[in-house]
Amino acid sequence: MQKNTTVHPQSRPKFKEDSPSRLILLHKPFNVMCQFSPEGERLTLSEVMAASGIERPRDVYPAGRLDYDSEGLVLLTNDGVWQARIAQPRSKMNKTYLAQVEGSVGDDAISALRNGIMLKDGPARAVMAEHVTPAPEVSERHPPVRFRASIPTDWLRLSINEGRNRQVRRMTAAVGLPTLRLIRERVGPWTLDGLAVGEWREIDINEAVRTLGPAQR
Repeated sequence: MQKNTTVHPQSRPKFKEDSPSRLILLHKPFNVMCQFSPEGERLTLSEVMAASGIERPRDVYPAGRLDYDSEGLVLLTNDGVWQARIAQPRSKMNKTYLAQVEGSVGDDAISALRNGIMLKDGPARAVMAEHVTPAPEVSERHPPVRFRASIPTDWLRLSINEGRNRQVRRMTAAVGLPTLRLIRERVGPWTLDGLAVGEWREIDINEAVRTLGPAQR
């Protein structure tokens, strides 16, 4: 769950069993709440999907969270079984992130992420971690990342199969590389390919079943 985020009772998923199962991929922009219910003046997924000009399917909810200040792939579903298979740590579904960090990524940092580090809430290990060079081509962020002129920045890619609060940011900080920008590129077999910031598309149910198993309906 996102830090300093209040979950209202009406925002909790209420999966209905009388409609076909659906799975949607969404490219969440920076500074957007990963929920549909309003919260203060912050933008939510409702505004993002409405801006596409296509009416969003009703009764779909995020399968897992993506922090307000993070970007990238969010999976939405109206199926409670699929939601659990995507979001629950016991499912071990890999999630891959591209992180722009403050400092230079060295072999020691990559080894530490791969071998495991200790966080306040227990050990954490990247399923995969690698230095990304040259810098990847990514979409422009609004507002842009704020840099310190005296400190270089670098990029790394890592995969985890947990979903602890701000886990990737805490892992990179633990190896001396504070995260400046975080983009989730992949969840399981699904990626951001073909999705511009704010765009979304629906996955064919047969494709979803091949990865997530039988639907609830």
